[in-house]
Order: sequence, then structure tokens, then C-alpha cells
Amino acid sequence: MEEVPHDCPGADSAQAGRGASCQGCPNQRLCASGAGATPDTAIEEIKEKMKTVKHKILVLSGKGGVGKSTFSAHLAHGLAEDENTQIALLDIDICGPSIPKIMGLEGEQVHQSGSGWSPVYVEDNLGVMSVGFLLSSPDDAVIWRGPKKNGMIKQFLRDVDWGEVDYLIVDTPPGTSDEHLSVVRYLATAHIDGAVIITTPQEVSLQDVRKEINFCRKVKLPIIGVVENMSGFICPKCKKESQIFPPTTGGAELMCQDLEVPLLGRVPLDPLIGIQEFCNLHQSKEENLISS
Repeated sequence: MEEVPHDCPGADSAQAGRGASCQGCPNQRLCASGAGATPDTAIEEIKEKMKTVKHKILVLSGKGGVGKSTFSAHLAHGLAEDENTQIALLDIDICGPSIPKIMGLEGEQVHQSGSGWSPVYVEDNLGVMSVGFLLSSPDDAVIWRGPKKNGMIKQFLRDVDWGEVDYLIVDTPPGTSDEHLSVVRYLATAHIDGAVIITTPQEVSLQDVRKEINFCRKVKLPIIGVVENMSGFICPKCKKESQIFPPTTGGAELMCQDLEVPLLGRVPLDPLIGIQEFCNLHQSKEENLISS
């Protein structure tokens, strides 16, 4: 297995895009141009804003469709079970924001106050922010280039009035591109606790998740561990387990052993999750009709 380089100079370094470790990196041209650098003032403003947030966790995966947003939503709800714990869920999937739908918040809008944008609250201790709240319709396409995406993420981190928060969970899009570089860079001085990486058992997912682990190591982002989602299906009638996505190369367990990262657990396919998301959607539509 090829050794993962750990000496990425970072986009704000004078060696960005020019160092030996930059060779072959898909972001080499962006870093070398200086376009990826972040003004010191923005980083300092975000650092100040994040002083009220105790823990920051990124939910990542190199692959789309593996359940990052669903996992993020369940993690947020699970932590919010403790009424004394304040949770914030930030959706930085700019082009495909699904958190509003999963959380039953479609149609909600962000309000401006003297202290910034106010999150949309599911419970008193669970606030949510997403670009989906800024669209006139959930079917609207967000057709933005990298700099505008980065500016939106900066606004979410700097201008949202999160208040005192115990856990900030950041749901990210698939890949290792603009959004990921931006959130890591903006939070660099505010301390990120680490990343939870989501995969499914089959090799077509694992090969992209290996790239995500590589990315984390290059940008010095701690890896909390890997969750294998959609790991088997137990028939509700006969109780027999089936492998919908067979782990032909050993699944997440073998990958984690090879790359020396923790396997946090496995989450099976469960039809109740889909049913709950469907119910959330219709509840949201009914509430919007009543309010209008």
C-alpha cells in the first residue's frame, strides 16, 4: 500500500501547490494560484465566533449516497436526547442540501437578528443551518463556482448566531474539494475534534473512502473513526440477514485494519429510517400549509 504523505504545506503557506508533497494533488493548481488562501481577518473572526462551540465534528465520505446526511441527522438527534446538551447541525452541502428534508424543516426560512442569522430549531436544544433554507424552492439548482461556495461556508461559520453549543456537527458533500478545504481551513485555529467517515461495505465505496482518509491525513484533520452504513439487512418477517452490498474486499473492517483507523460500528439498512424521513416531509408540508 502506498504511503500517505503527511507534509501538506496548507493552502495558506508560501509553498502551497509548489512543494514536493503537492505533486499529484488534485488541488495543486488552486493552491499554487493563491485563490485558495484565506484572509487572516476571516479566520480570526471565525475563531472568535467558535469560542462558544465546545466540540466540532465533521461527517465526511469520499462517496455520495452512503448516508452522510442521515447519519449526521441521527447523531444530532441522539446527542440532543440530553436536554442539557446544546447541538448545532450545519449542512455545507451547497449544491445538494438534504438536511432540511431529513429533519422535517423544508419550507423554513432563516431570520436575521442583530447578532447574525438565527438557526432553525427542531428542538430547543437542536439548531440547524443549511443553504436549503435560503432557496425559494427545494427544486432550485445552486449553480455556484468554488469561491461563492467558500463564501457561503464562511458566512455560516462567522455570521450564524449559534450561541453556546456543546457539539457542532458539520454535514459535508461527497469528495475532497472546495467545501472540505474551506471548512478545514476556516476552523484551523478554532480546533476541530475530528472527522467521522461514512462508508458502505462494497469496494466501489471503499475506494473513495480511502481517498477521504488520505485527505484527512494530508490536511492534518484527526480521524475519529469510520462507520459502515447500510451494513446488512435483517428481514422484519423471517429475521434472516442479507447482504445487499456485499463486502467483497472485506468491507470497512479490513480497510480500517489496513489504514490503522478505528471502526466505530456498523449501521444496518432499516426501512423505518426511510419511513421516518417520509413522515417528516409530509409533516413539514402540513405545517407550512397551516401557517400560510
